[in-house]
Amino acid sequence: MHKKLIFVYNANSGTWNSVLDSAHKFLKPETYSCKLCAVTHGLAGEKKAWKNYRKSSNLEMEFYHKDEFLSAFASKYLLKFDFPAILFAEIGDLQVLISAKEFNEISSVEKLIEIIENRV
Repeated sequence: MHKKLIFVYNANSGTWNSVLDSAHKFLKPETYSCKLCAVTHGLAGEKKAWKNYRKSSNLEMEFYHKDEFLSAFASKYLLKFDFPAILFAEIGDLQVLISAKEFNEISSVEKLIEIIENRV
């Protein structure tokens, strides 16, 4: 059975978008729209605790920016999800593991990892 987690950031891909997102996180973090990014990444890149978990986990993980996800999955899943989100993919179906709304309650890498481990 093929199972994996799909992480979708509420941010678009590209260098310019990355620069704008970093500036937003630094200047006005309380209004930054991607809680997944805010929890897993700092201003200097991926947080060490998250990177260690990601590398040591037995779970298959894929990461997408919002525009990349919508392009890759548009025909089947367009407008079905709010972002950021973590989706659980199994046998061609996607289910929400952690919703955009739930991300409002997640303030640390440790809490995110705990929720992932409890739900998978």
